[in-house]
Amino acid sequence: MNQDVTSGMRPAAPKTMRKSRSRVWAILMRDKFLYLLALPGILYIIIFKYVPMWGIVIAFQDYSPYRGVMNSAWVGFEHFNRFFSNPDFMLLFRNTMAINILNLVFYFPLPILVALLLNEVVGNKFKKTVQSIVYLPHFLSWVIIVGITILMLSRSDGVINNMIVALGFPKVDFLTNPNLFWGLLTVQSIWKEAGWGTIIFLAAMAGLDPQLYEAARMDGAKRLRQMWHITLPGIRNVILILLILRIGNIMDVGFEQVYLMKNGAVSEVGDVFDTYVYRLGIQQGQFSFSTAVGLFKSVIGLVLVLIANSLTRRFGEEGVY
Repeated sequence: MNQDVTSGMRPAAPKTMRKSRSRVWAILMRDKFLYLLALPGILYIIIFKYVPMWGIVIAFQDYSPYRGVMNSAWVGFEHFNRFFSNPDFMLLFRNTMAINILNLVFYFPLPILVALLLNEVVGNKFKKTVQSIVYLPHFLSWVIIVGITILMLSRSDGVINNMIVALGFPKVDFLTNPNLFWGLLTVQSIWKEAGWGTIIFLAAMAGLDPQLYEAARMDGAKRLRQMWHITLPGIRNVILILLILRIGNIMDVGFEQVYLMKNGAVSEVGDVFDTYVYRLGIQQGQFSFSTAVGLFKSVIGLVLVLIANSLTRRFGEEGVY
């Protein structure tokens, strides 16, 4: 009898699987155009983000292009030990963290402030004009940004130094002064990306209930009160998610900007993990060692994201996941 009961229950699992497959297929067919729209992005992530992860294994090998990944000798954590014991490690860590902390403190809040100000603009034509102006630098490459910076700040014939001399003051070494290098990178990042960063915050503000503002105005709340008690709490979750993602990229400075701005006079404060990987991996051919450095950066970023997300959820907010 037990055998009959057991045999009678066996077809239930395949039937459930068929129902599940048909449900998934129905959802795919219902939203097929949305999935087709997302397909290029999905393929990009798979091809350029997940497939190259196979190359991480060379961080644990003495990789040789002639032998290939499969035939190169395994050395374990030798490259990591060499990197952590290298005197350059603390210098690279200090420079990378300093530049990113400055960006986190001064750059990250600025798009929120700009979005708050733009959200309060009544004239639609004026608002769109201002948005276009602050968005424009995002579409310029770092080569153009650095070129403009050199034209403006050059000691020999820079516009700023000419103005300083005209006012009766001596010229300033903006581009070769190590004390100004980190601040210069931060100002560049703010000018280039602050306007573009407002898009997400403006979109979040557009989704807030207008009745909240009407009720606040009836209670006598001015614009600053409305921003503080309605707008900022309404976009708090978006701010926290972007902050978590920003913290996860704290080991990434942006190779192109630093590489173009760096010169011999500021190499002590301008050498970061990205330029170090380029110098050793591309120029000197130490592929395994540079991969180990890149893997270290990725692991630190992952750990920071997990910690920041856990703290966010512990305080009752929605995290990234």
